[in-house]
Amino acid sequence: MTDDDGALFQLPATGSAVATREPFPFSAPAALDEVMHPEWAEVLAPVTQTVHELAAYLEQRRAAGGEILPAPANILRAFQRPLSAVKVLVIGQDPYPTPGHSIGLCFAVEGHVRPLPRSLANIYKELDSDLGIPPAPHGDLTAWADQGVLLLNRVLTVEAGKTGAHRRKGWEELTELAVKSLVARGGPLVVVLWGRDAQNLTPLLDAVPRIESAHPSPLSASRGFFGSRPFSRINELLRAQGADPVDWRLPQ
Repeated sequence: MTDDDGALFQLPATGSAVATREPFPFSAPAALDEVMHPEWAEVLAPVTQTVHELAAYLEQRRAAGGEILPAPANILRAFQRPLSAVKVLVIGQDPYPTPGHSIGLCFAVEGHVRPLPRSLANIYKELDSDLGIPPAPHGDLTAWADQGVLLLNRVLTVEAGKTGAHRRKGWEELTELAVKSLVARGGPLVVVLWGRDAQNLTPLLDAVPRIESAHPSPLSASRGFFGSRPFSRINELLRAQGADPVDWRLPQ
């Protein structure tokens, strides 16, 4: 795959049916262009050593009995599409700590998961209020990612049952470089900052148009997320930059 290839980058199948025993594909000496789209591999090259160290750390945690989430093949899933295709950046915190939920895209879950996480249910509620789009019966947001919505957690792994277990272990170095790279690329781009954790990245954004509100968590959604109309506002800002709006409807 060449650097200007806009196709979805996909990791080769490992042949393993047991997610917890899959190797971490970004372990040393893997090059980043073996595990993500070449456009991302190029701009994230300065943190290659950090990525290798993270893989070693995850192996240590797994050997000690920790269940690493999401599945290894999904950890870098946010970077499988080209950097040049991104027009909306949604910043999350870290993956859901429930096995079988996280798919490597912030707020999204495997299509079979019921009930939906409450933050995602609130996102769907606001989408209905904003644009009249009824909630999807599932939580797979891949269709948004396919349209250039980068659903990026600041921390890309977690351990089952231990929210925030991998914060300040190195993932922030990678994801902050990803944000800086998008800003340096230029528009069209809209950044969505839900909650204080995401809003801490504001100094990296320069003049990039952004939408800020409370987090959709049940603990804070009523304090500014509900009624914020993020989806229609994103599309207004995209149109103002000459970009196509996002079709927020999800497959039923």
